[in-house]
Amino acid sequence: MAQVNPLIIDVIQQTQTATLGQGVVQVSGAGKAYQSVAQSTALAVQDATDALRNVSTMATTAAGVALAQILATGDTKQYQPTLDSAQAIMTQAIADFSAIGAAAGTILQQFPAGQHS
Repeated sequence: MAQVNPLIIDVIQQTQTATLGQGVVQVSGAGKAYQSVAQSTALAVQDATDALRNVSTMATTAAGVALAQILATGDTKQYQPTLDSAQAIMTQAIADFSAIGAAAGTILQQFPAGQHS
């Protein structure tokens, strides 16, 4: 059986220490966890953006139909509540979007990023 050069054994041991040491694994794991949380918060904001866009489309459509009816009939009393509701829905959707964005930012800011020790 051939003997392994001690320099090769030393290089392997140093590589293992540098890549598999407890501190390295902990920092690497914390960094990966931070990246996962960052991705999750980004997805939450993207979903909130999609929801805001969808609500905007619905509210704009409802307002357009109500305005068309007002123009066609002259009856603002019957269709004004629809306009008011469309505006209220948009106001709430904007508030929800803002709250989700702020919460995502806070979560990410408070999550440990895995600094080196």
